[in-house]
Amino acid sequence: MEDQEIVELYWKRDESALEHSREKYHGYLSRIAQQILYDREDSEEVVNDTYFKAWQSMPPQRPSKLSIYLGRLTRHGAIDYLRRRTSQKRGGTTYEMCVEELEESVPGGETPQQAMEEKLLVQLLNQFLETLSPQARALFLGRYYYFDPLWEVARYCGMGEGQAKSQLFRIRKRLKAYLEQEGFVV
Repeated sequence: MEDQEIVELYWKRDESALEHSREKYHGYLSRIAQQILYDREDSEEVVNDTYFKAWQSMPPQRPSKLSIYLGRLTRHGAIDYLRRRTSQKRGGTTYEMCVEELEESVPGGETPQQAMEEKLLVQLLNQFLETLSPQARALFLGRYYYFDPLWEVARYCGMGEGQAKSQLFRIRKRLKAYLEQEGFVV
């Protein structure tokens, strides 16, 4: 079943939308949650919450790409779940390692000014990503958007783990310089 047909079922409040979503995207959503949480039961809970959130949000939302929409709900849900679970503890999950790697390149914090600048930062990140080669973009997104382990992004980009690590370091360095040039203090 096509995405638009499934979205239409959500809009009609037809519960079969949930089953069609599960059939089509369960593996994809489970992988996203698993890459962040590293726990099958927690991941399953987050994915089930994703279907519930999708049900609650449509209408008024009408996503054109259901996979992206559900993926975003899952990613945010898994990150929130991880924050609750770890509550101030530092651990060694891939998500936490990715965040630590990016901390030196991307400004962060909880001030109101930074919250207002978040949209601009997203725009700048997208502009920066457009300057990267397709392989560098896939490497960066695989590691820092999908939270894939380093060995896995290296494999699907056709390079060794050391080369991937080195390239990611250079990309983060370029990102930091780009953001500083645009006025963000890192």
